[in-house]
Amino acid sequence: MERMDGEQKSSSWQDGQLSGAVYHGGPELGKVIVAAYERYLVSNPLHPDVFPTIRKMDAEVVAMCLRIYNHPSGAGTTTSGGTESIIMSVKTHRDWARTVKGITEPEIIIPASAHAAFDKAGDYMKVKVHQIPVDPETRMVDLAWVSRAINPNTIMLVGSAVNFPDGCMDDIEGLSALALKHNIGLHVDCCLGSFIVPFLDDAGFPTRPFDFRVKGVTAISCDTHKYGFAPKGSSVIMYRTPELRQYQYYVNPDWAGGVYASPSIAGSRPGALLAGAWAAMQFIGRDGYVASCRSIVGAAKSIENSIRTEIPELYVLGNPMASVVAFGSKDASLNILEVGDKMSKKGWHLNALSNPSAVHIACTRLTVPVVGQFIADLKDAIQEAKSAPSGTGNMVALYGLGNSSAVGPTMVGKLAAAFIDTLYLA
Repeated sequence: MERMDGEQKSSSWQDGQLSGAVYHGGPELGKVIVAAYERYLVSNPLHPDVFPTIRKMDAEVVAMCLRIYNHPSGAGTTTSGGTESIIMSVKTHRDWARTVKGITEPEIIIPASAHAAFDKAGDYMKVKVHQIPVDPETRMVDLAWVSRAINPNTIMLVGSAVNFPDGCMDDIEGLSALALKHNIGLHVDCCLGSFIVPFLDDAGFPTRPFDFRVKGVTAISCDTHKYGFAPKGSSVIMYRTPELRQYQYYVNPDWAGGVYASPSIAGSRPGALLAGAWAAMQFIGRDGYVASCRSIVGAAKSIENSIRTEIPELYVLGNPMASVVAFGSKDASLNILEVGDKMSKKGWHLNALSNPSAVHIACTRLTVPVVGQFIADLKDAIQEAKSAPSGTGNMVALYGLGNSSAVGPTMVGKLAAAFIDTLYLA
């Protein structure tokens, strides 16, 4: 294992050549989290009578997030990550709609740019998912299409603040008006925006209404393990009312082992992760998150500006508001995925996108000192892709296959499943 870790250091995450993935709050915070983890190593919030401190930390993490999102009288729970937060919200709105509105064939409406976790939730929870196109220029979901898609079975709309593919924010106020008109839920996915978007205004960047101050918003997901710098496995799902949250719970009063009740999918949960999240939020504090937002979004804005003004071959998708910048090729002869593969050879781990074909970087604290290197390497990668395209890199091969024919996505799916299989080869 030591040898494997040593080999990985040749392309280390500490170098900052990584899109998202590692949200490092610094070595001092790392020590604080480790100390919290060690102290509460065996704790389990399933047993609040045995671990009352963890119960309090769990509640306070949720309460702090509710304050950040401007609704301290709301309700929520912690989860294992953004995917579980989203699944829980879909389950909650499904059960609410069945009880209150009598809907037995539930449907949700999401932007095409929404996180795949909503499709996953629909698959798990047997909820039909309608994907609505986004405007090619603004990258915001088309509200007219959303309005036409709403029907008697609709239980919830979805908007992102911000979305994963290109870092743009949907028109949450517009979605809110539709949700209120039809008495349906509105989930705002802030998993990636997390501890960036709520602090944009304080950090001096433009923003738009997106949180519980928008009346139609019924749920918000926020990943504390992203820009909150909590240890991985930490997220929060928030609701406008405690009454709505009750539809998330699983309660079985008739089990032979006694009354069983849990707030989310998991039964036993790692209290040490909750302690780490609580410690991170206490350690950094509001001023720390504002400063972090200022530096990270500043790095993203610098990258965006350099692409717009210095690299004529590329264009930036939409108007990214936070930490993500996605870029595509203006030149039909320049394959942006080839550029991505050339960047990989320079040590960068970036994300390939489809529809449209593009590449993005999600900036973190680690990106801040290497912005200049990123732009220089990107310019070189473009020239290399023009002069000597290989057509054999991972991005070109995988995403090119997906767009190659009607069966391309199925073939990519089989490759992805085979890849997961290999992860479990001991």
